[in-house]
Amino acid sequence: MPIHHATLHQLKIFDAVARHMSFARAAEELHLTPPALSIQVKQLAEAIGQPLFEQIGKKISLTAAGQVSWSTCRDVLSRLDQLAQELASLQGLEKGNLKLATLATAKYFIPRLLGEFCIKHPGVDTALFMGNREALLERLARNQDDLYILGQPPEHMNVITEPFADNFLVVVAAPNHPLANEKKIDPSRLREEPFILREPGSGTRLSTEKFFEQHGVTLKVRMELGSNEAVKQVAAGGLGIAVLSSSALRSELANEELVILDVKGFPLERKWYVVYPMGKHLTPASREFMAYLFAAPPTHQLDHNQLHAISAKPEHKKKRPTPK
Repeated sequence: MPIHHATLHQLKIFDAVARHMSFARAAEELHLTPPALSIQVKQLAEAIGQPLFEQIGKKISLTAAGQVSWSTCRDVLSRLDQLAQELASLQGLEKGNLKLATLATAKYFIPRLLGEFCIKHPGVDTALFMGNREALLERLARNQDDLYILGQPPEHMNVITEPFADNFLVVVAAPNHPLANEKKIDPSRLREEPFILREPGSGTRLSTEKFFEQHGVTLKVRMELGSNEAVKQVAAGGLGIAVLSSSALRSELANEELVILDVKGFPLERKWYVVYPMGKHLTPASREFMAYLFAAPPTHQLDHNQLHAISAKPEHKKKRPTPK
């Protein structure tokens, strides 16, 4: 069967299997049975004239022909999606799609902004993926979404990055921590303090480690956790100090479950970035959402003066029992 007999349906199935590296997960995504999906992939391989996947044990991987075919497949599907967006744009912004991927750290404000955007533009179909930095960079490399929200742009990828809001990192601890009421704490004093950190590769962790390395401090890591919520709970329980984005701390600071330590050099002044691949054609909905991000007031974020005011409180009222 000549390659030009390959169908769009087969390309979509092949793309799903290649993304998941699993026939079962691809079948679940596309609401097909695994046997029906396998038949379509087999027919596509016959049209191409070479096997697309190879199986070793229970794992599958792309063959050399599969790698080349998948790249072309992604390009074809992307161009078709672009065509759909351009046709929709001829009817105005009120029709189209927006695929957004954001760090889980930004869940405290991005879903709200996206919700407001959807209310203003009810005809735009939106999809939101939320995950850690590693997951977002993988999706970015595969060009799976329109826009990506990151706290630290990737240095090794050919992308456009545009800052749209402040992202301050602060040092926090339980209210009964011995350093809670001290001022202008030198970073060297934290050398022996147990730290509760995000997982390796996290943007927050990268910035934290870079800061303390510059001050000659090797962090004493007590725990590594995969979410801000887990880090906050452990730090509030008195098991160590943490560095987190202030956008994730409004509730805990207001309820005095955590306090900001007045460490010299903090808050670290970072930015939230909207990121997309170099050369990517932005849809009207993507451009409009970016404009919305740039214009939105930073209600999620404590500003620099507020952070200093909180860390400069004369005393923290709420006391917690010291963990045994």
